[in-house]
Amino acid sequence: MEKQDDKKRGGQGGRGGGRGGNKRREVREPREYDQKILDLSRVTRVTAGGKRMRFRVCLIIGDHLGQVGYGVTKGADVQISVEKAVRAAKKKLMRIPLINETIPFAVKAKFGASEIILMPAPKGTGLKAGGAVRSVLELAGVPNAVSKILGSSNKINTVKATFDALHQLKNATSTLQRKKVTTKVE
Repeated sequence: MEKQDDKKRGGQGGRGGGRGGNKRREVREPREYDQKILDLSRVTRVTAGGKRMRFRVCLIIGDHLGQVGYGVTKGADVQISVEKAVRAAKKKLMRIPLINETIPFAVKAKFGASEIILMPAPKGTGLKAGGAVRSVLELAGVPNAVSKILGSSNKINTVKATFDALHQLKNATSTLQRKKVTTKVE
């Protein structure tokens, strides 16, 4: 009797598997931000019981429309650390001011031994940037800019210096807008 039932089900052992079958597929929602893993490294901490391995991820997210953020986190597994980095990056999202498809003015920023210079570029120049700075500006949606990395080329410090520079842009443009508003009122 059991063999006849197996033949009716196609010999799948009653699990509903087989080719095609009734697989429940997770429907992924489209991501609101593109993400790029800049640095993935295995880090080890020596404890009394031995060594404890974890994974450190430096990740950048952006929407190509002027918003960008970064996250540096550690986790027991690569997937866990990537998810943590995405959450951290969403908390550090910032909007970049763009004027004529480039940044408004040149800025210089330093973090640790990494120093970067970001400069505006005329339309059609494209991104002339290297390393981590290029990744940040691409995900931010800056079509034309020139940059130079001075000192250390450590990816994490370069990203942090880049965000310091972009933060200077944001602060300066907001103060300029406030000054224009106050002069118009007077």
